[in-house]
Amino acid sequence: MKVFKFGGASVRDAESVRNMASIVRSHADTPLVVVISAMGKTTNALEKLLATTMAEEDTTEVLKEIREYHTNIIQNLDLTGDEALARDIDESFEALQNQLSKFSSSLGYDFIYDQTVSQGEILSTKIVAAYLNQQGISTHWLDARKVIKTDLTHRAARVDWGASQSIIRSHVNQLIEDGIVLSQGFIGSNAKFDTTTLGREGSDFSAAIFATSVGAESVTIWKDVPGILNADPKQFSDTTKYDQLPYKEAAEMTYYGASVIHPKTIKPLAQKDIPLYVKSFENPEAPGTLINDCLIPNLKPAIIRKDRQTVISFKISDFSFINENHIQAIFEHINRQNLVINLMQNSAISFTICIDDNPDKREKLRLALLDDFLIYYNEGLELITVKNYDQDTIDELMKERRIIIEQRSRNNFQMVCRPI
Repeated sequence: MKVFKFGGASVRDAESVRNMASIVRSHADTPLVVVISAMGKTTNALEKLLATTMAEEDTTEVLKEIREYHTNIIQNLDLTGDEALARDIDESFEALQNQLSKFSSSLGYDFIYDQTVSQGEILSTKIVAAYLNQQGISTHWLDARKVIKTDLTHRAARVDWGASQSIIRSHVNQLIEDGIVLSQGFIGSNAKFDTTTLGREGSDFSAAIFATSVGAESVTIWKDVPGILNADPKQFSDTTKYDQLPYKEAAEMTYYGASVIHPKTIKPLAQKDIPLYVKSFENPEAPGTLINDCLIPNLKPAIIRKDRQTVISFKISDFSFINENHIQAIFEHINRQNLVINLMQNSAISFTICIDDNPDKREKLRLALLDDFLIYYNEGLELITVKNYDQDTIDELMKERRIIIEQRSRNNFQMVCRPI
């Protein structure tokens, strides 16, 4: 059994859905679980819908745009005569409007977010399942909310692995005998049967959950890139594709901010020794990149850039030295704000962190620690990480950048900087 994951770009319009179907058809001789994201930029549109609701503004136009987008795809796929699909689409939009009508601060933004944004995956998979069946590819639609169980956290739910694997295995084994199983990425549910989400771009992680649950032969993530490149081609020229990567290298790349794969994807696959392929849906015959248990010497340096960074420095107000108790207090409040540290550095009199820009949380952190520390910050910075660095790469990156923090270890180089 194999698991395929198709992201939003691979089902963004009718032509893309047809292309996805041809890829699935070409693997019809293999038991297949297919995980699909919301179509195109639907998640962004649903976030806009929620923001409009929160602002107590009229949502009619935003809802209309979302519905028309999906309706156009249905029409272009010649699915307008599918009465069951029409009912499913109506039910999704009714559920969406119902959730928005219940919006209140008492429920919490994160709760409403999950109930609202999750409809993107439901709409997408209902349409794709209908099209596959129309094309003679026997497809069973499986609601991921019934099989991926999580804790009560919203927008970044933690998976209940024991329950999820047992339920997924039972459902997939029942359905896979006479067709592919198609489900959603990104979503699950908790013990209260409320919808939860696994974190933005979490569909890759969903594919790993399915794969480890059924003991899949492999996972393939279909992207609009030829595989994993050593840098983002939108940010750097002369990029190189990796033909193969060890699990550890791929995991570290995602940790430092590489966006090709969701950060939580690698670990469960590595633990089960399930290989992961990253391939192009535009050129499905190309080999892509294979991530598995391997050892590759002299890997080309990987360059990962994160913009919108803030550096915060804490100094003891009485000018004494920073010690473990001070750092513990800082970390306690960082944890309370659910902030993620991208880089940290300490000296005798200061402790400095680099985080993603978040002015609201930064201000709460500053106010919480203001009595004990002098606090300074710089915003609008970029963080560049070079894995397996060489000096030529570093020298090239330092051109036309003013360095604020620089760190290097045996294999990794990082700098927080500002373009000159």
